[in-house]
Amino acid sequence: MTAYLQDKVVVVTAAGQGIGRASALAFAAAGAKVWATDINDAALQTLSGEAGIQTERLDVLDNAAVLGFFDRVGRVDVLFNCAGFVHGGTVLDMTDEDLDFAFNLNVRAMVRTIKAVLPGMLERKDGAIINMASIASSAKGVPNRCAYGVTKAAVIGLTKSVAADYVANGIRCNAICPGTVESPSLESRMRAQGNYDEARAAFISRQPMGRLGTPEEIADLAVYLAGATYTTGQACGIDGGWSI
Repeated sequence: MTAYLQDKVVVVTAAGQGIGRASALAFAAAGAKVWATDINDAALQTLSGEAGIQTERLDVLDNAAVLGFFDRVGRVDVLFNCAGFVHGGTVLDMTDEDLDFAFNLNVRAMVRTIKAVLPGMLERKDGAIINMASIASSAKGVPNRCAYGVTKAAVIGLTKSVAADYVANGIRCNAICPGTVESPSLESRMRAQGNYDEARAAFISRQPMGRLGTPEEIADLAVYLAGATYTTGQACGIDGGWSI
């Protein structure tokens, strides 16, 4: 699979930390030329100087910024849509503002970047799009994740729609559906609950493997899907057995 990635141009959103950062490094290690983007300049700086990686600030909520970025980059062989946000709460807790923001970042931002790269991919009749979904989606109902689950289910729908529309044109579109993964975002959410140790134990207890996933494990799947030329329209679970 990695042979496919040699000298391919890969764009990763939310690449400053967590899964995005691990994936940018993994794509570069596989021989790709990586554009690592994020809204967090400080986080992006941790990738400066890494072989095969260029960094640029990009706000995926800003349509003009997205269009300008992809116009400058030109050819994109692999797009990994990793940007997203996790809201807590049930449907009764969810405000219109929560749902709007979740759709804007978790879904519409992906639509925006996909529309930017698809014409070039179609012209070359080759391209891979990978969307970050979640096991908390149409794959599995998870308590207190309503806005998140709704929008990640939409990501799976978006993925399958793009895959179906362009399967005969050399385009592959797949989704990654992680369980709970070690990340700065998860750390913040655990600390926000007041009792960090209790919160961490609760997250771990719902994973049948008895541990959280690592960003590097998710990155390995992203690299695989980028080069899996006979795979499209799949929502690939990587959740430590949570969905068994």
